[in-house]
This record gives sequence, structure tokens and C-alpha cells, in this order.
Amino acid sequence: MSGKAVRVLVVKTSSLGDLIHTFPALTDARRALPGIEFDWLVEEAFVEVPGWHPAVKEVLSLGLRRWRKDWRKTWKNGELGKFRKSLKARSYDLIIDAQGLLKSALPARWARGRLAGYDRRSVREPLASLFYARKYRVSRELHAVERIRRLFALALDYPLPETAPEFGLASADPARREELVFLHSTTWASKHWPVSYWVQLTQMAATAGFPVAFPWHGPEERLRAEKILEQADHGVLLPRMGLTGIKQRLQQAAGVVGVDTGLAHLAAALDTPAVTLYGATEAGLTGALGRHQKNLSADWPCSPCLQRDCSYQEPAPVRPACYQTLPPEMVWSVLQQQMEAS
Repeated sequence: MSGKAVRVLVVKTSSLGDLIHTFPALTDARRALPGIEFDWLVEEAFVEVPGWHPAVKEVLSLGLRRWRKDWRKTWKNGELGKFRKSLKARSYDLIIDAQGLLKSALPARWARGRLAGYDRRSVREPLASLFYARKYRVSRELHAVERIRRLFALALDYPLPETAPEFGLASADPARREELVFLHSTTWASKHWPVSYWVQLTQMAATAGFPVAFPWHGPEERLRAEKILEQADHGVLLPRMGLTGIKQRLQQAAGVVGVDTGLAHLAAALDTPAVTLYGATEAGLTGALGRHQKNLSADWPCSPCLQRDCSYQEPAPVRPACYQTLPPEMVWSVLQQQMEAS
């Protein structure tokens, strides 16, 4: 397709970190194929996100998570039929399923155009590859960002750039706040850094003269943030805000500390000085990437366990036990280094 302006549908439905991982491929394609236009099919909870990249023309909303809760209602009220009809009315030169799951491959088939994706050896759910007209082998030993960059280069027939990934997002705001943002919330219990460590880190920031902001979304996240703030006697609880609002706050921050969560990937992609902590999960293939990003991994016998809950049975000063190898003093020191180097 080199030299030809094409219209492409990207299918990457969730989650936030996975969406951010796709941005460098869009940057590559736009540079290689001037005039290319992308639409993006995404879960409705993340509908704000694809439009952050300048190559995306239209964002199409998919309500799969909501539909799963009551398929009968979704079928009877006609919402699923309307969605399929709207997709079938669209024609693309190419459709790229960058997710490689059955939940992405099926709706991708509803749009009109040749469907491309990973081959069965390159994808987490091999059955998804049966839906693709064009299948490409990409090593599963590569970081997710590089896998998607290679998939796009193969599917759209341009040379894979040798440059570092460019996310296409505006970099950190030059008029940044003298504020730190602590991303304390994540989905798995095993990925939560101990509250006592957050308290100590917040107090270190206070001693250094930095205000600290705590974002939140759900009730449990708010309660955790309030507990940290009460014990640290420092910091501010941000109002609940959408992803675009949090993006702006991260863009303006002097530094960010986070656990393995989508917002940490966003902070890294914005080139904000940031440190991300990994215990139960590993940074190697899906870790946050950015010019001023540093990933710290726990050094513990059972880490990364890839389990939602810590099953370590021996006595330990904190839970999850692996995080005792990532104490607040270490995190604060590395964060300072990142801020000084930016």
C-alpha cells in the first residue's frame, strides 16, 4: 500500500495501557503513508482515548462490556443489531485487529474491508486468527509496542522504522506544576503498593516541598487515597475526572509514581518523569515506555507471580511481600533522578 492514501479501521477495544501501546504504530504509518486516515473501534469506557492521536479521524464506540451483563436485553432492544448495521455501512481499505482476541476479531469482521491480524502462533487466542484474511507472524518475545509497530508495517507494507517509538501525544507541559501525582490504584490486589509505603513517600515529597495529588475513579480508590492523605497529613484528593482531565494533570506534573495501571502508561507516553512499580507483573513485554520513564521490578523469589492475589505465606513486613524490595526510599531516589534528568 506504499504511496497510496488508504482508509484503515483499527480494532483495539481495551484497556487503557493497550490503547496507548498502539499509538506509536499510528505515528509510524502516518509518517510512511502521508494522507492515511484511521478510524478506531474501542470500548465505550475508553472512547476519549483514540482521538488523542492526530492520525485518528473518527472513534467508533463498542459496548461489549455492558452488553455481556445482559445479552438478552441487548438483543431485544436492538442495540446490537444497530451496531452491526452501522459497521457494515462502513468500507475500509484495510481493517487491523491489533488486539488478537475473539472479542475484537468478531466485531472487526462486521465492517467491510480485508481484515488483517496476527497469525495463530503470534496471538494469545489462536482462534482469532481464523477471522483474518491477512495473517502476519510477529514474535511474542517483543514488547507490545514493538509487536504492534511490526504488525502495522507488515499489513500496510512500509519499512519498519528503526527509531524509538513516538506516541504522538503532546509531551510534558513546559509550564508544569510543581506537583507530583501518585497513581495508587490498580485492578489486582497483588499489584497494590502498600498504603504505608504511599504514606512514607508522600511525607518525603512534603519534606522536599512538593504538593502531591491523588486521582481516583471508584469508591475503593477514593477510600484508599483518603487513608493515605489522612496518615501522611499532606496532599490533595483530586475531584473525580474523565481520562482527558487526568491526562492534562499528568502532562503538567513534575513527576509521577504509579503501580502497574493504564494511567502509568499514559504518564510515560506523555514524557512526564515517572516511576512505575512492578511486583506481581513484569515490565519486560508490557511495561510502561517513555523518554523519562523508569520501571522498577521487585526482586523476590515468586515475583512476577502473575496472580491477582498474593499467595505468599511466610511472615513479611508488608503485603504483597515482594514490595519490601521496592521501599519508599528507593522509589523517591529514582523519582528524583528522573525529574533531574528531564
